[in-house]
Parts: sequence; C-alpha cells; structure tokens
Amino acid sequence: MKTPQQAEWMWLDEHNTVTLTELSRFCAMTAAEVDELVEYGALLPLEQGREELVFSAQCITPLRAAGKLRLDFDLDLFSVAMLLGYLNRIEALERQVHSLQAHLPSQGNFATQDAPHLPHAP
Repeated sequence: MKTPQQAEWMWLDEHNTVTLTELSRFCAMTAAEVDELVEYGALLPLEQGREELVFSAQCITPLRAAGKLRLDFDLDLFSVAMLLGYLNRIEALERQVHSLQAHLPSQGNFATQDAPHLPHAP
C-alpha cells in the first residue's frame, strides 16, 4: 500500500493503478464518498469484478483538486462529480492544445506563451 507521500512522486498515468482505499486516502475522502462518485459516473474503475475497486492513477490529481474546491466552497458530492468532469475535460483539452502546438512551426515565444497574438502592422 502506498503512502500519500508516495503518491506525490509516483507517475500519475494510465500505467499505474490505485485501489479504492488508496485513492480515498490520497484525496482525503472516505471510501463511501469515492463510491458515490463512482455511482455518479465521475470516476470509472478499471475493473469491477475485483474485491476492491481499482482506478487509474491519473484520477488522483483532478480528484484532489475537486476535493480541495469541495472544502473551500462547501460543495456536495454531486457538485464535486460535475466539477471532476469539467476538470478532466479541461486537462484533455490542454493536452490537445499542447500536442497541436508541437506541430506548429516556431513563431518566436508566442507559440509557447499564453500571450495573445497581436496583428502585424501594415
């Protein structure tokens, strides 16, 4: 079983997995709360036939962020489920933007910065 400190340095990708117990401990939620998020469809276990649910380690970061926002804004679990969906969507879109930017020809620093592109003077 991994400790919360190990979750800080392990690769949080689709190749690593965490159990329901580990996920709830890493994200400061009870197992019942994580189960409820599974029921809402906000978290998808990798395998359901096992004694304990197993999840991709990729879900740790967004679930931690959603859990922090839950505490900060006193949100119920249904709101956390919706928020988790949006956080996952934002992360997927950011990966897509970075992938597309990697295919663009270099345009100075503008291609990698968040600064808006200014029109060229005539």
